[in-house]
Amino acid sequence: MKEPRTLQDAIIYFADQERAFVYAVNWRWPDGIVTCPRCGHDQHSFIKTRLLWFCKGCKKQFTAKVGTIFEDSPISFTKWLPAMWMIANCKNGISSYEVSRALGVTQKTAWFMLHRLRAAMQSGPAIKMGGGGAPIEVDETFIGGKAKNMHVAKRKRVITRRGAHDKAVVFGILERGGRVHPATIPNRTARTVEPILKAHVEDGCEVFTDEMTGYNSLRETYLHQFVNHAVTYVEGKVHTNGIENFWSLLKRGLLGTYVAVEPFHLDRYLDEQVFRCNNRRTKGQNLNDSDRFNMVLSQVAGKRLTFAELTGKTGSEAIF
Repeated sequence: MKEPRTLQDAIIYFADQERAFVYAVNWRWPDGIVTCPRCGHDQHSFIKTRLLWFCKGCKKQFTAKVGTIFEDSPISFTKWLPAMWMIANCKNGISSYEVSRALGVTQKTAWFMLHRLRAAMQSGPAIKMGGGGAPIEVDETFIGGKAKNMHVAKRKRVITRRGAHDKAVVFGILERGGRVHPATIPNRTARTVEPILKAHVEDGCEVFTDEMTGYNSLRETYLHQFVNHAVTYVEGKVHTNGIENFWSLLKRGLLGTYVAVEPFHLDRYLDEQVFRCNNRRTKGQNLNDSDRFNMVLSQVAGKRLTFAELTGKTGSEAIF
């Protein structure tokens, strides 16, 4: 049977437990040499009836899930892989309630699964932006619920001042025609945003921003130009429409699909949207749904996320 190219293909293909297991193993160990995640030994015996190996080095059993986001999960690959396909390719994300109904698991389990998949979607260190001469757009946005939609008790607890105060601040850098890099920040001051820019953008690049005063000192390092949004949104090639489009996609997912997101989980939702944006289909990058799915699957090792880490709980409270 050919490898899946669509969601329908994926559901049919991964419905077979052995086929799903072999597919996951081939991506976990692409060179074909299965090694023990604990000791790195490659001498082992395979127990086919239980789909696990017995390592002759450390004398312990291990499965394809050990050392990955799947570790200690009783959920089979027949459900993990379709969930991975959906979150990698649904433009506005997919809610835990929808995954729960589709896969036949509890909503709590689906929520935990999706957060572990977001951990796999995290991108590692990348080369600095702007090296190819493309302009850089920089902007920030606020994430947080509207006071009028909150219960009066929560409004008194959460809203302490007017305007954008009490909201999470997300700072974003976008290379036109290329990648985007957002980050949650405590405030919008120059002292906060400049180090992030210098870490991810080549010196001397064209950098376009809005009129926020925190960007005024950028002209010392970059070819900085800004557009005053009180007057216009575009002045020739100077605009921030690209990064604002990313904010639109992000908020469409947060408000329309996930509805409510706690600030301490926001980074993982950013990782999810960044993965889909940076691996979108463009003129120079002909990626499809299968490619994005396989990219996530290739990144599952070394990124374990426990329920205790996810919720900040310990002891008996962390039992799932």
